[in-house]
Amino acid sequence: MKKLLILGSGTGGTILANQFLRKLNSKEWSITIIDKSTEHFYQPGFLFLPFKLYGYETKEDVVKPIKQPLPNGIDFVNDTVKLIDHKNNRVETESGKYDYDMLIIALGARASADEIEGMAESYGSSANTFYHFDGAMALQKSFESFSGGKVVLNIAEMPIKCPVAPIEFVFLADYYFHKKGIRDRVEIELVTPLAGAFTKPEATRVLNGIAEEKKIKITPNFPIGSVDPDKKIIESYTGEKVEYDLLVSIPPNLGPDLIDESGLGNGAGYAQTDQHTMRSTIADNIYIVGDVSNVPTSKAGSVAHFEAEIVIENVLRDIKGEEPLPDYDGHSNCFIESGFHKALLFDFNYEIQPLAGSFPVPVIGPFSLLKESYLNHWGKMGFKWIYWNMLLTGRLPGAPLLSVQMSLAGKDLTPLHEH
Repeated sequence: MKKLLILGSGTGGTILANQFLRKLNSKEWSITIIDKSTEHFYQPGFLFLPFKLYGYETKEDVVKPIKQPLPNGIDFVNDTVKLIDHKNNRVETESGKYDYDMLIIALGARASADEIEGMAESYGSSANTFYHFDGAMALQKSFESFSGGKVVLNIAEMPIKCPVAPIEFVFLADYYFHKKGIRDRVEIELVTPLAGAFTKPEATRVLNGIAEEKKIKITPNFPIGSVDPDKKIIESYTGEKVEYDLLVSIPPNLGPDLIDESGLGNGAGYAQTDQHTMRSTIADNIYIVGDVSNVPTSKAGSVAHFEAEIVIENVLRDIKGEEPLPDYDGHSNCFIESGFHKALLFDFNYEIQPLAGSFPVPVIGPFSLLKESYLNHWGKMGFKWIYWNMLLTGRLPGAPLLSVQMSLAGKDLTPLHEH
């Protein structure tokens, strides 16, 4: 009996567990998935928890038992991975060792406030992060008691999970304080190491424009060096300072230490991955999916979904002795909440930035690209049901309107020709 081992049962790991159970011969292959958690969080919900918006108020709104979306017929091990011995095809955990013939690494990324002087110490007083559940709930309390002053959202460095979440957060803060009737008493500022609100020029232009309309200040090119929780100041490495009354921080995001310790990483805990096949560049029988990879695209749920489809295809090819296909083009799409029940939609890949147009069907849509609409907002709201019932269970792969590779159909290609 050959062994497929999956490390991590977040979005990517769970999709793959469900898919491989259907596609691998159960008489020839066993499937084991290892995760240190007993809970599966719907991480897009963390964005809304601080504001108690759209039905996201408590833990029950974003969590299920980790085994619920996993299929019967696989072995689930609740344990912490300590080392991947890729030369001997073995994984070591806190309580045992597991051999494998094929390994999938889906261990995600983590927010690491300790990387910035004073950041971790500021949490619990006038600062926190919504990039994990406890931080989002702490911010909920902070916002409930906030009656005016300066709210600063700072991005420490890139890459981060869901790179549009920070701009979504400041847009929703604007909406929240309008609802509360105190927007005129609140300053909102996004402080970022980027040159603008996003990493791609057309999207940055649109998002910067919306921020300007909402009177949200964007301070670009700010590489944070430290947080002073007593003086309520963040300072860049170049000496620039920004004062705050309430700080929302996006700490450096890193991969697990064990990835580097196992000789599979790039020095920041991200697994070295072929960006088109999703196979490890270090070991041929290891594939990577989700935030833990070092491929140059967004660390987001849609990316994990598209990468998972490539991994399924290439692992099956590998098993048959065929070379993996270089089919992944970095496709990513995401809804961006802009407040007042509106959202934008981005669709892009490694080479092509977000463009205007209709998605997924030209002209018909129903979603509009790079433009605010009420329908985009409801698309984002409806994704929670899709996530639990279709995405995780592996029923979306092959869906004709959600192709792994980005389609240019329905998009305005003018900016591509201008550049």
